[in-house]
Amino acid sequence: MLQTTDLHVHSKYSRATSKALSPEGLIDAARIKGIDVIGTGDFTHPKYLNELKEKLIPHPDKSGFFVLKTMKRVADAPVFMLTQEISCVYTDKGKGRRNHILIVLSNFDAVDRLSTAFQKIGNLASDGRPILGMSARDLSEHALLADSGALIIPAHIWTPWFSTFGSKSGYDSIAECFGDMSEHIAAVETGLSSDPLMNWRVSELDRYAIVSHGDAHSPRKVGREATVYEVASPSYENIRDALKASARLDKTRLPKNYIAYTIEFYPEEGKYHFDGHRACDVSFAPEETKKNNCLCPQCRKPLTVGVEYRVETLADRTIEEASAYGERNRPDFKKIIPLEEIIADAFGQGVGTKKVSACYDKLIKEGGSEFEILLYMKDNALAAIALPEIVKGILRVREGCVYITPGYDGVFGKVSVFSDEERTTFSGRQSR
Repeated sequence: MLQTTDLHVHSKYSRATSKALSPEGLIDAARIKGIDVIGTGDFTHPKYLNELKEKLIPHPDKSGFFVLKTMKRVADAPVFMLTQEISCVYTDKGKGRRNHILIVLSNFDAVDRLSTAFQKIGNLASDGRPILGMSARDLSEHALLADSGALIIPAHIWTPWFSTFGSKSGYDSIAECFGDMSEHIAAVETGLSSDPLMNWRVSELDRYAIVSHGDAHSPRKVGREATVYEVASPSYENIRDALKASARLDKTRLPKNYIAYTIEFYPEEGKYHFDGHRACDVSFAPEETKKNNCLCPQCRKPLTVGVEYRVETLADRTIEEASAYGERNRPDFKKIIPLEEIIADAFGQGVGTKKVSACYDKLIKEGGSEFEILLYMKDNALAAIALPEIVKGILRVREGCVYITPGYDGVFGKVSVFSDEERTTFSGRQSR
């Protein structure tokens, strides 16, 4: 049974997030996207934890999932797993470290134990994603003491400022970061600015499953990326088992629980894919960065070294070698552009405009979910519900035929499927 999951989300109690990120809002977003299992996010925040306890109950089949109390039909509804991202800020080996870690626990008793431990370290009420002065290694130990079945996943592992391998504050290996807790790392998260192929280039990661999540700060960002599991039956333990099994797959003899594939942002669209200096509007590929000694040629300040550069630094496989390795031993992945962006590109309008939103809502109503439309629906079924240019855009994304300007230093990249000339043609046809 396939289970589509997005475990890295936030609540309305995190900074710079939408007020709509409530348990109900997350379930609605999961339905729209086509997600079966969604994270709660932010379970250490006192107010949100109270809300979660008030509104959620264990799934009746005792699977380790949770459902809304108000849910009338549980069988086909999205379910929750209890999740939390922690920002670890500390000094190690003479260097300041800032590391974001995703924790997944199986029950509220474990959440209470972990929250009690963290209350002694930092202010949990200050932010849904609290900043704690503790190492990634110690955080992992606390999580396992709270729940021996805890999932510990280094988040967006290549992001420059806040990640395990980030250029500004990270490490060169999982073992260097997590020490004796390394064996308990369930998986590593690609983040928006890398994809699995980039991660396959680093043999250091061969012992870990590779997952992708949306890191949503608003409902529409849920499912920007996702992980699809093949499980014998939906449960916390089977997802945990699938992570263990997916670090190295024998595709000729697949286990009963494993990662089937991940759903990926085009990494170039991520806001830290390339290197650069936003203040000077400078964006460089790694080779240009090296020629400029990692300095901005305009102001001479250090460039923000992005994900592609860091992968190149730690890689011990060529792209061709990594591709061959992945084909043998790793789950597949599918790249998407969010449906709203495809619609906006076809209309030559911005995401969130009235026309784009109306078209998006209509397609979701008729197509069932965003993932169904983007990934699975047949051409003739698409043609029955969508304008020809939108169908063309979806099919082009499936084929990887896109135009890309990579993101850098906090600026999202630009990925489109149509040329200016095509948009002009579409505009003329739509106005008739």
